[in-house]
Amino acid sequence: MSARSHVTSHVLDASLGRPAAGVAVRLDRLDRLADGGWSPVADEVTDADGRASQLGPEALDPGVYRVVFDTGAYFGDRPTLYPEVVIVFELAEASEHYHIPLLLSPFAYSTYRGS
Repeated sequence: MSARSHVTSHVLDASLGRPAAGVAVRLDRLDRLADGGWSPVADEVTDADGRASQLGPEALDPGVYRVVFDTGAYFGDRPTLYPEVVIVFELAEASEHYHIPLLLSPFAYSTYRGS
């Protein structure tokens, strides 16, 4: 069994009442020293339980990160207002785990700091 990722996610499809399997998820870091753009850290696809548990390394430096969810591909032929959901967050404590859940439907989404 591999080590736990510093950042994880769990995507639930509220419109279907089940985990959102097969959502492409990408973790990026804001690179303020270079051009101020985003640098990819890792990517994963949610498993059958809607979890992305290996989204990046076991340890990350403090900084500003974002998790990008490819919701348009997930919804496919179903209409959606949000073809992509981007959650920007600050990883302030290098010793803490960061869990970024996403509760998703075609016309709304919600997130919070999970455990």
